[in-house]
Amino acid sequence: MPGPEKFIWPVFVVEGSGVETPIDAMPGQSRVSVDMLEKIIEPVVKMGIGGVMIFGVVDDSRKTPDGSYASHPEGLVQRAVGEIRNKFPELLVFTDVCLCAYTDHGHCGTLSKDGRVENDPTLELLSGMAVSHVRAGAHGVAPSAMMDGQVAAIRDVLSANRFYDTVLMSYSTKFASSMYGPFREAADSSPSSGDRKSYQAPFNNPRAAMMESAFDEAEGADVLMVKPSLFYLDIILKLREKTELPIAVYNVSGEYSMLIASSQRGWGDLDAMVRESTFALARAGADVIISYWSNQYDRIFRER
Repeated sequence: MPGPEKFIWPVFVVEGSGVETPIDAMPGQSRVSVDMLEKIIEPVVKMGIGGVMIFGVVDDSRKTPDGSYASHPEGLVQRAVGEIRNKFPELLVFTDVCLCAYTDHGHCGTLSKDGRVENDPTLELLSGMAVSHVRAGAHGVAPSAMMDGQVAAIRDVLSANRFYDTVLMSYSTKFASSMYGPFREAADSSPSSGDRKSYQAPFNNPRAAMMESAFDEAEGADVLMVKPSLFYLDIILKLREKTELPIAVYNVSGEYSMLIASSQRGWGDLDAMVRESTFALARAGADVIISYWSNQYDRIFRER
């Protein structure tokens, strides 16, 4: 079974103080304010979990057509990163780099007048967001907007700012999946119109999905990622055979909540299903597992 150091725990941070609100669609997970991060992360650190990935969930008043608040030096994620680095200096801190939670339309980039996502203008915004996260103390950034050229653009701006040691973990093979529903509730990031199929990989075209990872490796990604994970074990295995880079998998919200729902109906033992499915990810070739099970590692994988 993968050790705790292989796991990264996604954390949802919200505005305010004293906030720890359970996420209905994701039992065991909560949205928390910056001042509550120490409380929820300390047990995870004691388990030996390798890192966290921060997602910002901002108030509607912060959202704009271009999502510019994402790059604010005193923004929500930036403050969260600083707090975590101060309290847990040895914990690896990654941030998600995407505009969907910051735009008033919920898409991952700016929109043209006819409602199309604008690739190149979005690259500049994503680059500024990534740099602001690293300046705040993030060890690594994980671009998930699926814009063409986003890895190269972020790598260039990191180098220009002399952030040579920053880990660039690309969402290199991210599918247009039906398994993101609970996350979109948690992150308040559903698009107000249309969908994201124009810039995420179709699940029925594995060749295109593999090409996306090849492009990102050529552009300078340090880690490649497959998202979702459990429905794409074949892609993880094929990617493992093609690259020497570390491979991360995102065990997404729908996969997490699906197992919980099945257990609640009496259709399986939850911890046993989690152990079996997690080992499948490692068996397929995953080096890093981004998973909501991370904060329950001791109960599921040790206390048996």
